[in-house]
Amino acid sequence: MRPVWNGSLSLGLVTVPVRLYSAVEDHAVHFRQFQRGTEDRIRYRRVNERTGKEVDYDDIVKGYELDSGEYVVVEPEELDEIAPGRSKSLDIESFVELDAIDPMFFDKTYWLAPAKAEFERPYALLLEAMRSSGRAGIAKFVMRGREYLALVRSGDGVMVLNTLHFAADLRDPAEQLPDLPGKAQARGKELDMALNLIDAMSDDWRPDEYHDTYTDRVRKLIAAKKKGETITPATEPGEPTKVVDLFEALSKSVESGKAKKRSGSGAKAGTAKKAPAKKSPAAKDLSSLSKADLEKLARERDIKGRSKMTRAGLEKALKAS
Repeated sequence: MRPVWNGSLSLGLVTVPVRLYSAVEDHAVHFRQFQRGTEDRIRYRRVNERTGKEVDYDDIVKGYELDSGEYVVVEPEELDEIAPGRSKSLDIESFVELDAIDPMFFDKTYWLAPAKAEFERPYALLLEAMRSSGRAGIAKFVMRGREYLALVRSGDGVMVLNTLHFAADLRDPAEQLPDLPGKAQARGKELDMALNLIDAMSDDWRPDEYHDTYTDRVRKLIAAKKKGETITPATEPGEPTKVVDLFEALSKSVESGKAKKRSGSGAKAGTAKKAPAKKSPAAKDLSSLSKADLEKLARERDIKGRSKMTRAGLEKALKAS
């Protein structure tokens, strides 16, 4: 696999040459474009707007439009010259708790590996230090002419780098979405039933059980059309739940969720070996639990004000309960 970036990971006075690799593979079905009714491919070319002639990539520069309608022309070399660290440095600026970062900030996932075997020792040291501390490094680097905010963390025998959105890149939903619930308040019985539904549908995270069913249907469509056949259209989404039927819909959903969980566990029991009994969350060291687990435990113990508590506050309240 070819790296998408080469540079150095810097932590204080420790510098480790590294290479960045994409951790995600695209399985989407890619199409070519044709003019309808013909076998003629549609192609896009870089064309001079005035002359209509095609322009070589090396002859293209960037231009920023001013309010006056004029443009400031910038050469690629000029952008490289002002890039921090000349695009070759990944500097860790601080370490944070992974749970402290809202998932909204996460963008793409990469692997960060040592550039050569001779750098494995300092790489392994930093990897183990992050794993033992439970913290992740916040860093910035430049790739492909753009500066990225990144999270460097310990993975399964490899450092994982997640690019993050800058805070200024995230939109404020209150400003962008007109139909957010304003004064509407969740009613007691309905809220309890909704919580029961979440509990009934709660399960362990097993990523291998989920796959891209849309891509599967696209491939079946292509295969069917190749044979001159047709496929059954996907079912339409259900009707929106009416407010007056909300409690009844929640009640039926809870029962359905419980039934699915019973049937699922029954099917697994006949085919899988009996798993060792799980320890009760109360018996675990609370510091080893995720914030979601702490919130679930707090709900089970009916701890008041749990929804507004930080991780540290949840641990404290659970220990005192």
